[in-house]
Amino acid sequence: MLSLLSCLLSTLLSTLLVGCAGPSRVPARDGPGTHPPPHLDRVPDAQPRVESLRVGGPNKPYEIFGQRHVPLTADVALRETGGASWYGRKFHGNPTSSGELFDMYAMTAAHKTMPIPSYARVRNPANGRTVVVRINDRGPFVAGRVIDLSYTAALRLGVLAGVAPVEVTRLTHAEIRAAEIRRGEIQTDEIRDAERLRALLP
Repeated sequence: MLSLLSCLLSTLLSTLLVGCAGPSRVPARDGPGTHPPPHLDRVPDAQPRVESLRVGGPNKPYEIFGQRHVPLTADVALRETGGASWYGRKFHGNPTSSGELFDMYAMTAAHKTMPIPSYARVRNPANGRTVVVRINDRGPFVAGRVIDLSYTAALRLGVLAGVAPVEVTRLTHAEIRAAEIRRGEIQTDEIRDAERLRALLP
């Protein structure tokens, strides 16, 4: 994660692995903590909502290990396949690239270039499980990996044992609004106009 660069460098020197997160760092050294909340396998998906995107801050270009990354700043679709890793108690409570504190029990994840904040659907093709996470951090900075999941998101996907192939799809604002309409959480202009018209009729 960009905000945890010092830890990344320390981990690189001590383990000869690039990146702070992921079960390839020896999963036994990370995890849910001594007293995790109950029923983590039942934690609901992140609830997608339309959030404004900005050019600076966590979405400005950056360089890690000599490689330049240019985050997206527009609401565009993005689909990727690659490895998923995870991070847990080692970083619990530390600031993420968004400025929010990392919560290993929340449904969040890190991505190198998705706009922050974003929401993404992650599918494990090996078992068919799917979760929705909120992207609020940067990473993973290891070749072949496309997303770094919170401990709970990895638990629900069934990928705690090691880096696993996944399919990642960013949810656009249009897709989020469409889902809200289906759930009846927001109304389209046409619906609002029709209701106003009915209110005016005798």
